[in-house]
Amino acid sequence: MSKIKIKPLADRVVIEPMAAETKTASGLYIPDSAKEKPQQGKVLAVGKGTKDEPTTVKVGDTVLYGKYAGTELKLDGGDYLIMRESDIFAIL
Repeated sequence: MSKIKIKPLADRVVIEPMAAETKTASGLYIPDSAKEKPQQGKVLAVGKGTKDEPTTVKVGDTVLYGKYAGTELKLDGGDYLIMRESDIFAIL
């Protein structure tokens, strides 16, 4: 797991998206222009939550989130997403 130097506030979560699929199940390669945005990722940092809603995901969880959820973030040479915990659909 990578070490990042960011501490999300409140109910925000930092996620490292999983790599997009490069091949179909039948073995065909997918060009960059046709790749789907990943919708799964690994939680790298979590905020403390809010007074009414404590954070339920934890560092190391693999999660499923919406295709357009979060804000893209470039940090220390890596690509990450920062989003509210409510944008996460499930822990896998």
